[in-house]
Amino acid sequence: MNLSKSLLILAAFIFTISCDTNNTNDEIATPDSYEFTRSGQSTVSFSGQTTRIKMATELSVAMTDFDNSTEELLLEMYRNETANGGDANPYSDADLNAAIKSVKSKVAASTDFFSTNTATSVELKNQFETWISAQINEVFPNQNVEAQPGIAGQIADGTSTRYVSAKGFEYNQMLAKGLIGALMADQILNNYVSVSVLDAGNNVEENTAKVTLDGKAYTNMEHKWDEAYGYLFGVSQNKAKPLATIGEDDDFLNEYVGKVNSDPDFEGIAQEIFDAYALGRAAIVENDYDLRDEQATILRNRISTVLAVRAVYYLESGINALQETPTNYGAAFHDLSEAYGFMFSL
Repeated sequence: MNLSKSLLILAAFIFTISCDTNNTNDEIATPDSYEFTRSGQSTVSFSGQTTRIKMATELSVAMTDFDNSTEELLLEMYRNETANGGDANPYSDADLNAAIKSVKSKVAASTDFFSTNTATSVELKNQFETWISAQINEVFPNQNVEAQPGIAGQIADGTSTRYVSAKGFEYNQMLAKGLIGALMADQILNNYVSVSVLDAGNNVEENTAKVTLDGKAYTNMEHKWDEAYGYLFGVSQNKAKPLATIGEDDDFLNEYVGKVNSDPDFEGIAQEIFDAYALGRAAIVENDYDLRDEQATILRNRISTVLAVRAVYYLESGINALQETPTNYGAAFHDLSEAYGFMFSL
């Protein structure tokens, strides 16, 4: 398939997912803050998502730490365990080292897409390890070598220096952008706001009766929805009212919701996403499961739009760089590697 056809398909995809409804129950107002309490105690919890975003951040930064990173270290950061499955302490943050969670365990791990498709899940999980190993074995040895066709190394991109493979791939960008889809978006859209997860077991009956998890203030359904929220706003400065710093709080989904929101063609998309999260959570509290599912549909549409818009943006940016005189290969390789990561996310 040629590039022009790919762009047309992505454009059609964006148009298709841009049409949906919002609140069909006027009796439940859309909260302006993601704060929910019961008996004076907060019922919101998404610490696991905050942990994984921080783990992914350290991994992404370490992908270009030529002085300190090794293949063993990067793989341990991805897995949060040694090659033999033992305890590892790969992070600079002691709290992350103490955590039993990992990035890899939630990559391509959604119930809807991968619970019965383990072979593809393993393949996608392993793809990130392939990029990690290639960064160390192909790019790191040529840190100070000028990149040439067939030779990995460094290449100028304006005032920046990019480090690319022999084929022009910037593995650190592919990994970071790929995680936005394979970790954050997959867990949000195909897992935590999915009916198969929200309504699993006795969740509906227990949420309706407000039976909370042992030792917790929240029901299981409330918690699942919160976990979806955490993959976007888990490291926001103000987690209850996060839009003031949207795009500034992490280098993953939060950053690109902010970037797309700043595009006049998609202005307001961040508010639409937040409102869907807040109203969906309020609907769960009020036992309105139809309204909850309407908000889940909005989240799928809007977040998928963000990924598609940025894929198109970087494809177009890469084309423009290749058409410059002289050809700006550094910018082209950088933009096309980001485009690859976003298309991988779709």
